[in-house]
Amino acid sequence: MKKRWIYGIIIFLSITSIGLAIDWWSALPEGEQATYVGRQTCFQCHQKEAAEWKGSDHDLAMNPATPEFVLGDFDNTELEHFGITSHMTHEGDKYFVTTQGPDGKRARFEVKYVIGVRPLQQYLAELERGRIQVLPVTWDTEMKRWYYVSPDEPFGPDDPLHWTGSAQNWNHMCAECHTTNWAKNYDVATDAHHFSFSEMRVSCEACHGPGSIHVKLANSHSVFWDRRYGYGLAKLKAKDATAQLESCAPCHSHRRHVAPGHTPLDRFHDHYALSLLDDHLYHPDGQINEEVYVFGSFTQSKMYRKGVRCTDCHNPHSLKLKFEGNKLCTQCHLEAKYDIPSHHHHKMGTKGAACVECHMPSKTYMGVDPRRDHSLRIPRPDLSVKLGTPNACNQCHTKPEENAEWASHKVEEWYGPKRRDDPHYGEILAAGRAGKQEAERSLIKLTREKEVGPIVRATAVSLLATRYNTPESREVVERALNSKEELVRLAALQGFEGWTPGPEQEASEIGKLLAEGLTDSSRGVRSEVARILSGLPIMPDTSQNQKALKQALEEYKAGLLADGDQSGSHMSLGILYANQGDMKKAEAEFRTAIKLSPAVAGPRSNLAQLLEQQGRADEVKTLRTKEAELLARDARLLPENPMLQYRLGLLYYLLGREDEAVTALTKACDLEPQSADFRLMLTLLYEKQQQWKLAWESAAALVRLQPNNPEFRQIYLNMYQKANPEGK
Repeated sequence: MKKRWIYGIIIFLSITSIGLAIDWWSALPEGEQATYVGRQTCFQCHQKEAAEWKGSDHDLAMNPATPEFVLGDFDNTELEHFGITSHMTHEGDKYFVTTQGPDGKRARFEVKYVIGVRPLQQYLAELERGRIQVLPVTWDTEMKRWYYVSPDEPFGPDDPLHWTGSAQNWNHMCAECHTTNWAKNYDVATDAHHFSFSEMRVSCEACHGPGSIHVKLANSHSVFWDRRYGYGLAKLKAKDATAQLESCAPCHSHRRHVAPGHTPLDRFHDHYALSLLDDHLYHPDGQINEEVYVFGSFTQSKMYRKGVRCTDCHNPHSLKLKFEGNKLCTQCHLEAKYDIPSHHHHKMGTKGAACVECHMPSKTYMGVDPRRDHSLRIPRPDLSVKLGTPNACNQCHTKPEENAEWASHKVEEWYGPKRRDDPHYGEILAAGRAGKQEAERSLIKLTREKEVGPIVRATAVSLLATRYNTPESREVVERALNSKEELVRLAALQGFEGWTPGPEQEASEIGKLLAEGLTDSSRGVRSEVARILSGLPIMPDTSQNQKALKQALEEYKAGLLADGDQSGSHMSLGILYANQGDMKKAEAEFRTAIKLSPAVAGPRSNLAQLLEQQGRADEVKTLRTKEAELLARDARLLPENPMLQYRLGLLYYLLGREDEAVTALTKACDLEPQSADFRLMLTLLYEKQQQWKLAWESAAALVRLQPNNPEFRQIYLNMYQKANPEGK
């Protein structure tokens, strides 16, 4: 009897084990494509999460313009801005704004949708061919008032910054991050948008990915999740924080598109290229300047390097902070060490004692929206003294005597004169931006520094690639092409933009190195390599390389066409076709770029260069004359931008307006004295004008910039001889 019982248990366990093994082995077929099922399907099981999400900023990211969602005062109100009056009214449940239209005349526009809920709300109108634009008036939900997000004087309806222009186009600028499952579906031939989305808000699947596989598995009778697909969603709670961070990053970063169709199941760099710490986006030390959102800042932080993720601080559904006050930080950082006056040197309970005020200072965007810097840095008023950067101390301490020097002395008094990260990478990047020769060694060292974020290392590589043409820098840039970090590999590719091959052996070696990038694991890297090789014919001509190049170029073109409503995409396509020798297609793309953005500088110069090769001189002159008008306008609006002055100077030179070219190029050199390109062009222009003394002096400045450059030394000798024919 006992043996029967034991045999029965063995048989039962065997059958159960076999059944469980079969159950585990059974899986959905390979290639199963997940589709979107909608939030109501998710809510059936996840009711707690649904309750938290309702009313959140994600829930209210975008909604129809109905009384339920419209917060602004449309009860016959007005707002005047530089002589343009906008009139807000409603008729029943419909809302209208009467203001200057795309033709410069007043017209009434129906509000179709609203964006946002706090601290501001914006309103959208639908114009012709599916184009949706952000209306010029914005509602301050805290102060209950109408205001203009841009305080500057508008430039008129022909300008991209006008509310009917490309910079205020919802289809391109807003929609992807205010809807779920967005597709632009722009048709170039008809200049029409046929956009689609599954939900008009940031819903469950915007963060977790399309849910059909998850629903299918949850409703199955299996004991296990699927061995191929797991639970069928993005693994946002995995031990590695990457999946979660890259789920949030597309909408919380300053980036450009690489390819359409991103879902949280995909890698970030297969669809986007993160902007580096460029001088128009970040301060030299990496603090936020322009509207860069969060991810690029966070990747600078020690927390990022230690694996901290968004949900360590934020509830992912309500978006509220997990804890109030300093408790948010002391969940990890020892309260007895950090939340005391001996650390922060402020009275307990005051603003100065709050961790975020010192380590996450804020900057206000869109007039009323303060956002905190997520680089989580130590306050460095000494860098304010050295670099002119902002600092947390002087956000509160604003008395005349409480300047950056005063704050720096206080910090030194409290914590001592030494800092573990001296020199701070901000000092190195600032010197690199200026092209200072003494910064090269420090930049090279910074590319290997593990105690900074990948965005810092990538920025250092970028500066070496674009500002330092020395054997040492070239070696670092070439080595960076094999970095484990996509961002660093992308930065290294900047060193081959417009690169002129040297000796045949060097060209061959670089060609092999770049060709390896055509099969890179990151689509962003593959696409960029293909773009560069399209205009740099140094790749080994093998069938394998040609196939990889063709595939990567198709990826590159698909990414550009996904933004086919943008002038820049067609300009890039035109350059690609010109590189490939298809001048007819190149011309068509440049003309499309001009048609889409007639008031934007750039495409006319490329088209003029193309037509010049075909001997079409009259049209070339017309294009360049118009381009000069646009560049001169931009230079007036941004007088401190050296690149605009340089481009304007080149254009004046091509138009034969040499005196104006000298003025623009001189200003470019004054604004960026470390630029060898700017100084070289000015020197050559002086030479053409036979202004030998000025050419000699300019050549001397050129040699001071790059004393070991043999070409520059020869130019100096030539100019010296011309300026001193008798050897004086």
